[in-house]
Amino acid sequence: MTLPGTFAATLVDEWVRAGVEAAVVSPGSRSAPLARALLEDGRIPLTVRLDERSAAYFALGRALASGRPVAVVTTSGTAAAELAPAVIEADLAGVPLICCTADRPEELHHVGAPQTIEQAGIFGAAVRFAASLAAPDAAGQPAWRSLAARAVAEATVGPRGPGPVHLNLAFREPLITEVGPLPPGRGAGAPWHRRIGGAGAPLACVDALVAAATPARRGVIVAGRGAAGATAWGAQAILELSAALGWPVLEDGRAWPKAPDSSRAVRIGCADHVLRSERARRALVPDVVLRLGGPPASKVLSTWLAELAEPTTQLLVDPYGRWADPERRAEVVLAADPAELAAGALGELEHRTRAPELWTAAWAAADRAAREAIGAVLAKDAHLSEPALARALYAALPPGSVIVASSSMPVRDLEWFSEPRPDAPVVHANRGANGIDGVTSTVLGVASARRSAGGQTVGLLGDLAFLHDLSGLVWGAAELPPAARLLVVDNGGGAIFSFLPYAGALSGEVFERAFGTPQSHDVAAVATGLGHRVLEISSTAELTAALAEPPDGIEVLVARSDRQANLAAHERLADACAQAVDAALGGGPLGPAKS
Repeated sequence: MTLPGTFAATLVDEWVRAGVEAAVVSPGSRSAPLARALLEDGRIPLTVRLDERSAAYFALGRALASGRPVAVVTTSGTAAAELAPAVIEADLAGVPLICCTADRPEELHHVGAPQTIEQAGIFGAAVRFAASLAAPDAAGQPAWRSLAARAVAEATVGPRGPGPVHLNLAFREPLITEVGPLPPGRGAGAPWHRRIGGAGAPLACVDALVAAATPARRGVIVAGRGAAGATAWGAQAILELSAALGWPVLEDGRAWPKAPDSSRAVRIGCADHVLRSERARRALVPDVVLRLGGPPASKVLSTWLAELAEPTTQLLVDPYGRWADPERRAEVVLAADPAELAAGALGELEHRTRAPELWTAAWAAADRAAREAIGAVLAKDAHLSEPALARALYAALPPGSVIVASSSMPVRDLEWFSEPRPDAPVVHANRGANGIDGVTSTVLGVASARRSAGGQTVGLLGDLAFLHDLSGLVWGAAELPPAARLLVVDNGGGAIFSFLPYAGALSGEVFERAFGTPQSHDVAAVATGLGHRVLEISSTAELTAALAEPPDGIEVLVARSDRQANLAAHERLADACAQAVDAALGGGPLGPAKS
């Protein structure tokens, strides 16, 4: 068994790449894998101190003098608590410390095992970043380098400045094992992550982007929620950067409204369906990915980003330097406002060459093919499908409108199937935690903030999300509820689970009870019983007609759907798009797909 030793050796190798200045170890059994790795690697100067409290202050002094992060390693139990005074000092003094406390595995907690205390969160708010890891296993191996590099980045550059971080690392016996092959690191000895921020960050961030973009590299811009930054002209600045670089923009539906614009930017609204084509996944591999805003809702796009290996470089841009990188692929995190970064880079890139025209042409052809395939399939569908419903809602709302989409399928259907249009609606969604709770109340809160605004506020949600927040439809006699519509897709349960492996792996009875979870209460009857106007929708034409006039108070539109028919409709659309994209790229500008 090599996992504890290999994990510890990987951390040490990554700390070398990331510039850890020194390490201080206090002797102990549970921390043996990390102590051994530091000793046998030999590239990080090591000091052994008997007392953990003294060791932590010794590390603090070394980091204070050098300005570079120093690691301090302890065993489990009260040894970890001994670091607290130095951690507090490092917090208030802004000194970069990487505090590594070994821990017992979870099966030894709460059973009276020796040297076992609750170490997760032991330093509270004093640390810049904390992670508590289970005992190393093969499934977690891809995250090891990311964890080690991020610890250094969080300790040195972040919104609160330098300070301590805490890695609580569980180890399962045997503690002394052979070291197997380490997971591959980045080329040229570079750390897995680095962050640019703090003093002088805007110029440094611009320099990093310009360096990544030249000379004439093929890139894409992935625009998620918040991509436009805090400025009114943010989207335009990013689209101008896209046009200047020749980098297509892969737009999330929440980044900004899908409105046609006059820029030369190539806007990709069907990235999810484009990347369902195996040919596209192989032929449209970029040199650089510039990621703006939150992670995409599309799992297909997220998986593609995770699969992009070197030499592709991924840059993550966030105004606060937040680490919105579930795939752990970002080489550089730039703490900058995306729009301001785009505007600053434009001046530097004015006389640089763009990516090859064939690059943008290929993306544009693939996106166009996917759009046309979607339109053709939906035009032939005689039933009211959920994709058609989302598409019709986006198209029919008057200018100045807002859609609040529930997580699971509604937010995805809006992103995948809505067509760009002038005065397009803004799309909001509770995608911070991706839950379906509180959606109705969120819709009404958005509507309340827009009482005097133009357009309409419409919530697009499923029947389970609607039933989950019925109290949002109950208003006090002295309260005036805002005017809003709820478009409820009633498919008799959780439609998204039909797209996941449970549907094929479980019997129909088990799947329905535990995952489909159809409810006995009728959505329309419940809404009527709560005193709200209810209208049943059976076609896109009826939806368009219902949206022609603004609502008077809270109105509920109910569209019935069948989960199996919905799954089949999505599969037809995905297959049609993949075939259309394959055909568009088959003899297209990039030539044959890469093998």
